[in-house]
Amino acid sequence: MRSKLVAGNWKMNKTSAEGEALVEQFLDAMNDHVPIDVIVIPPYLSIPRIAEICRRAPVKLGAQDVFWMDEGAFTSRVSAKQLHEFCADYCLVGHSETRGKFGQLEVPETTVGYFAETDETINLKIKKLMFYGIKPILCVGETLAEREAGKTDEVIASQIRGALDGLEAAELYELIVAYEPVWAIGTGVTCDTPEAQRVCSQVRLVLAEVADADVASNARILYGGSVKPGNALELFSQPDIDGGLVGGASLDPKGFADIVRSAIQAGG
Repeated sequence: MRSKLVAGNWKMNKTSAEGEALVEQFLDAMNDHVPIDVIVIPPYLSIPRIAEICRRAPVKLGAQDVFWMDEGAFTSRVSAKQLHEFCADYCLVGHSETRGKFGQLEVPETTVGYFAETDETINLKIKKLMFYGIKPILCVGETLAEREAGKTDEVIASQIRGALDGLEAAELYELIVAYEPVWAIGTGVTCDTPEAQRVCSQVRLVLAEVADADVASNARILYGGSVKPGNALELFSQPDIDGGLVGGASLDPKGFADIVRSAIQAGG
């Protein structure tokens, strides 16, 4: 049986000191009892300090992105080799914001293209993370325009196939896929539960085609996009939703603890 997982993506929020306090307050709210996999994903600069907490606490460390080369003239990039130094357990790849697709646009549209990456670069990142033993969390999701055009399943299948191109089934048993409809990220709008379940079941079907039935059965599929304490239990109780990738709500330690409790209650 797949175990539940909840990951908190802090995005570009919190200093190192603020992040440390957040994790400590979350652990206090949980009474240091965290019986499922919980990942905190801080900004790069906070990783060394948060890594120290993760070494002695029942939470795992994640990173928000990675570059696919070990070293070189790649200003501002961070390599898997560098993440490995701080014992990062997980890393996001293909988040809609690194793809240049934003739910709630907070920057001028003229700058969005500078964030964009492709299925090819995501594929390279996944392969490099696996080389260093860091588990990738592959993010997939459609924009509002793609959903309204009836292309949700097509877009997500294409993203999965491109990201996993050239990988053998044996390499994918610990893969995590997070379905985040772009139109629900940071907007307060959540994909209704039956549709979230339907899309996550489609993700599992595509994984069976790309890899095999065992990979599809074992893969943990998360839902992301305005996950909150009020909707977490209903979402996490669905048969193909194995937890959540939580954005803004992960910045509130008590609220994040409530979301984790929902995952435990849903069958952690």
